[in-house]
Amino acid sequence: MYSKMLSLRFPKKIVNEPIAVNLVKKFDLSFNILKATIYPRKEGLMVLQLSGHKKNFQKGVRYLKGLGIKVENIGQDIKRDEEICFQCGACTAVCPTGALYIKRPEMEVIFDTDKCSACELCVSACPARAMEVKFDKSLLY
Repeated sequence: MYSKMLSLRFPKKIVNEPIAVNLVKKFDLSFNILKATIYPRKEGLMVLQLSGHKKNFQKGVRYLKGLGIKVENIGQDIKRDEEICFQCGACTAVCPTGALYIKRPEMEVIFDTDKCSACELCVSACPARAMEVKFDKSLLY
C-alpha cells in the first residue's frame, strides 16, 4: 500500500466535478480528506491522504493533473525556518501524525514532511514561530 498526504488546488472550472469519487472508482484509491475549502464557481484547496497501489496512485495523480489540478506533496506547503528554530520540541507534543519528533540521543527536532497533515497545530505551539504554512490563500477568493 502506497500513501501520501497531498494538497490539491482546484481551478474554478472543475470544483463541481466528482473528482474524489473518480479516484475511488477509476483508480481503486482511498482517501481521507483532512482539510478542504472549495466553493462553487471559485478556486479551492483540499488536503488529503491518498492511498492505494503505487501504480494506481500514479495514474490517479496523472488524472488530477490532467484536469488542471495542482498536486503537491503536503510537505511542500509546510516550512520550518531552521535558523530561528531552537530545538525546544514544543511542536512535537502537539503533532498528531508524528511528522515532528525528537531524534535521540541528539535531542534534535526532525520534521518528516511525508507524515505532515497540515493541521497547523505546530504553528501555534512553536514559541520561536519557526513553523509556517505556505498555502496560497489568494486561491480561495
